[in-house]
Formats: sequence, C-alpha cells, structure tokens
Amino acid sequence: MLIQFLFVLTAIIVGARLGGIGLGVMGGIGLGILTFVFGLEPTSPPIDVMLMIVAVISAASCMQAAGGLDLMVKIAERFLRKHPSHITLYSPFVTYLFTFLAGTGHVAYSLLPVIAEVAHETKVRPERPLAIAVIASQQAITASPISAATVALLSMLTGFGISLLDILMISIPATLIGVLAGALASLRVGKELADDPEYRRRVAEGMMNDEKDRRHAPDIHNRKALASVVVFLLATVAIVFFGSFESMRPGRLIDGKWVTVSMPVIIEILMLAAAAIILLLTRTDGIKATQGSVFIAGMQAVVAIFGIAWMGDTFLQGNMVALKESIEGVVTEMPWLFGIALFGMSILLYSQAATVRAFMPLGIALGISPFLLIAMFPAVNGYFFIPNYPTVVAAINFDRTGTTRIGKYVLNHSFMMPGLVATVVAVAAGILLVSLFR
Repeated sequence: MLIQFLFVLTAIIVGARLGGIGLGVMGGIGLGILTFVFGLEPTSPPIDVMLMIVAVISAASCMQAAGGLDLMVKIAERFLRKHPSHITLYSPFVTYLFTFLAGTGHVAYSLLPVIAEVAHETKVRPERPLAIAVIASQQAITASPISAATVALLSMLTGFGISLLDILMISIPATLIGVLAGALASLRVGKELADDPEYRRRVAEGMMNDEKDRRHAPDIHNRKALASVVVFLLATVAIVFFGSFESMRPGRLIDGKWVTVSMPVIIEILMLAAAAIILLLTRTDGIKATQGSVFIAGMQAVVAIFGIAWMGDTFLQGNMVALKESIEGVVTEMPWLFGIALFGMSILLYSQAATVRAFMPLGIALGISPFLLIAMFPAVNGYFFIPNYPTVVAAINFDRTGTTRIGKYVLNHSFMMPGLVATVVAVAAGILLVSLFR
C-alpha cells in the first residue's frame, strides 16, 4: 500500500507542476500504474460530478460572454469606491459574493485590480485587502450551491438523507465567519503603506505613477448583460429550491414507489437550459463563451477531477480495509484530524472538488458523521498554502506597490495568515454549529 501511495503522490506533485490539465492527465498515469502494475480494479469515473460541472460552467461562461460578469464587476467597483477606507473589510465579502454566485473562484480576477487600485488611492496597504479577498474567493467555493466542490459533496451525502439546504445552512455561516475573522486579522498586517520599504523604493525610482492604469467604472446600463445575470441567478435559486425540497422535484412511480429526479440531473438540466436561454435572449455567439476565463478554468477542473479523483478513488477503494484498520481508531477518537488530512490533500491537489471527490469517501467509510464532514468541508481550501495558485499570483502582480509578496522563505507569504485564520475559524464555526443544532 505504501508503494502505491508513493506513486499516487508522485502523480499529484508532477501534475501540479505541469499546471493546466497536467493534474488530470497525470492521474491517468497513476491510474494505469495502479491497474496494470498493482492489479487494482478501477472504480467508476465521477461522471455525474463532471457533467454537473460542465453544465454550471456552460451557464457561467455564457453569462460572461454576454457581459454579465463585467456588469457585476462594474457594480462592485462602484460600491468599493464609495467606501474606500473600509476596503479591507468590504473587498473579501465582494469576492465571496462573486464566487458564491458564479460557483468558481476565478471570477476574482476581474476584481483584484480594482481592489489594488482603490487601496493604493486610499493609502491603505494593498496587501491587506488583496490577500483576504483571494482567500474569501476560495472559502466561498465551499458555500456556493453550484460550485463543483459542493456538487461533489452533495452527490456523496444524498444517501444519508442530506439535502443541499443541510450543507448550505452549515457552510455559508461558517465560511462567512471565517472570512470575517481573516479580514479583521488583516487590518494590521505589515507596516502602513507610506512606511513600507519596498513601496518607498518604488516611489523613489518613479515606478508609482498614480495615473498609471487608472480605471474608471463605465456605464453599467446594459440590457443584455443584465438579462444574462438575471437568468443565471434564477437558475441558481431554482437549484437551491429543488435541492432543499425534494417533494417539489418531478418524479414518477417505479414499482409502486414514487422516485424523484436526482439533484445531479436537476442541476444539469437547469444550468444547460440557463446557458441556452442566455445565448438566445442576448444573441451571444456560443463560440465566444468557450473563449472566456471561466470556461477555460472550469474545463481544467473537469479534467483534473476526471484523472486525479478517479485515481484517488481507485487507490482508496483498493486499500480501504487496510486504511480503515490503520487510522479508524484515531479518527474515531479525534474526528477533527480528518479535517487536517483534507487540508493537506487540498494543498497537493489544488482543487476543492478534486479533494472532496478523492478523499471524502474515506471519511464516509470511517463512519464520520455526515454533518461533521460538512463542518470540515472548508478545510479543502488549503491551496493558498503554496503561493503558486493563479489567483494568488494574479493578486501579487496586480499590486504595483509591492506589498503583496512571496517571502524569503516562500511559505511566509501574504496569504498565509489570512488563509489559515479563515480556514481554521470556518471549520471551528462549522463544528460548533453542528454541535448546537444537530
């Protein structure tokens, strides 16, 4: 088993370094070794999860192509410019809301330059709002009803009578509390901007022209963009509704028993329909939808889940007996340790959804309470730990003052403190909510 695990770990590390679809395709090599060398039986690939992600990404991509995402950014920019002195507290909740609605943290790209500029104009150290804004965009993935990670978790827990509403009632308040804690902790990070040595050096060398890259919020009145946002939000609301009230889903009698349509199918239908309605209403070119950042990032996630999750599931199922015997006693006594394992795995996989799909089955097999697994769900937001994730790198590049940075020892970077605070507090809040209301 140890040798198999080393091959799995090697595939993950090499895939992460390759970037893009590298993580997913390296999962194919790992799966091949497990199958042909060690004789493990391949499990079924996570088809339902992948199809749900494709449907959601299709709708979000059509909204982006129709200008809906730009519209949301313009509204957010106006809001932030009206409250510049509170940029550190407000910006993370803006990026949280964007991710919550779109289901992907990559929508933060559009907001990061706005946050960096408003902070600089107000003489607030840009590191403070930028770092926690990136962390908040990741935390929201584990609260969004249409994110790939939430969809994956729901598909695993439906057999325990867990509804989408059950997940959201824990994950939304827990992650919001975590983001607030991270924002409050960020208020005093580093020196004030005027006293920062790197910023002063850049000013002295003439690198900080205040008029450079100055942005102005353009007119937000665009009917096509607004229509795309409304359609997407209505589809999202419908998903939450049907996920919360099973009796409202369509169904049919099978052998005398009323069987409702499953949530994966509901999500796929509603999001594909939303994508089509957006294209028809706004007369947007469908090719344009495939060229945006949302579609590209989403398809990379699908490939990652296909390869890595399939490999991880095959490894876990093939060694489940041995794994349970070795760690069952410890996890039973201290189930919160499983949250640490989730966090560590997410650092390697660079994907909340892939971490859920690859590792949550072990928690279920170990007999951990489904509600406790939901409480530990935010622990999969660990890929800020190594500062090479795209949104992390983007935030560093957008900060022209140089305050958002990777430290001398790599791990002492701008995102470490707010990331750890937000994640630990979110998990703790989730566990507290479960203990109080379950």
